[in-house]
Amino acid sequence: MTVASRIMRKLAQNNHLANHRLLTACFSLQPGEFEAKRVSFFPSLKATLNHIVTIDWFYVDALEGGTLGPRAWDPEEPFDAIAPLAEAQFAVDRRLLAFCTDLTDARLAAQTRVHRTNRIQVERTDDLLLHLFMHQTHHRGQVHAMLAGSSVQPPQLDEFLTASDFRDRAEDMAALGWSEAELGA
Repeated sequence: MTVASRIMRKLAQNNHLANHRLLTACFSLQPGEFEAKRVSFFPSLKATLNHIVTIDWFYVDALEGGTLGPRAWDPEEPFDAIAPLAEAQFAVDRRLLAFCTDLTDARLAAQTRVHRTNRIQVERTDDLLLHLFMHQTHHRGQVHAMLAGSSVQPPQLDEFLTASDFRDRAEDMAALGWSEAELGA
């Protein structure tokens, strides 16, 4: 495994761990808090979390060579409850992690075709992955901030990747069925 492919795999692992922690916290929301109007780019936790999963579907499908394109966000908010949304998010997180686990330098440098409404966008795979990871981090931060205005304490979303963080991630690692050896490889 090259340094570049290891970095992408670690980013995908961090993404899955952060989504797990964030969505697990959302299961503790009181009735009405998920869809309550809030101040953010999207007007609610529901809208923001739906956006994250549909855009993940869009980009992960493109990375896998698919042609889903804008149908990924039709409907724009496919989930009205946390449980099915979390299940869908974890499924696409696993797909992204599987994709990143098998990366080579050649694949990272290869072009990925992204089906847009009226065109096909062509990007280097590594650039598209970095864009996707930034998008996820950006919107998870918004969810984190919105949780601060709810009955749920926002969870810690960093401190996952370094060797010294193993105590802080043990419960999440167990829930995901991961070992420290898998994370550290």
